[in-house]
Amino acid sequence: KQRVKRMSQVEFKKAAEEVKHLKTKPADDEMLFIYGRYKQATMGDINTERPGMLDFTGKAKWDAWNELKGTTKEDAMKAYINKVEELKKKYGI
Repeated sequence: KQRVKRMSQVEFKKAAEEVKHLKTKPADDEMLFIYGRYKQATMGDINTERPGMLDFTGKAKWDAWNELKGTTKEDAMKAYINKVEELKKKYGI
């Protein structure tokens, strides 16, 4: 089990690097999906206040992370890795 966890972390770090090198920037909803999973995988449940009314980007990011409350870091990591694989096929790397 520990080896599987370590392998997921290696894949996760690789995916986090690869997403920066996609040929085309993913759509906003795709970016929010991976942002939320990244934050949940690295930080766990959200621990900050929701940004103010005029911070539209901040609120969207906060909401994307907040939706995942209670999701394990491992599950968030797997979802992140799977989404990056999908984005690599869609946008190229």
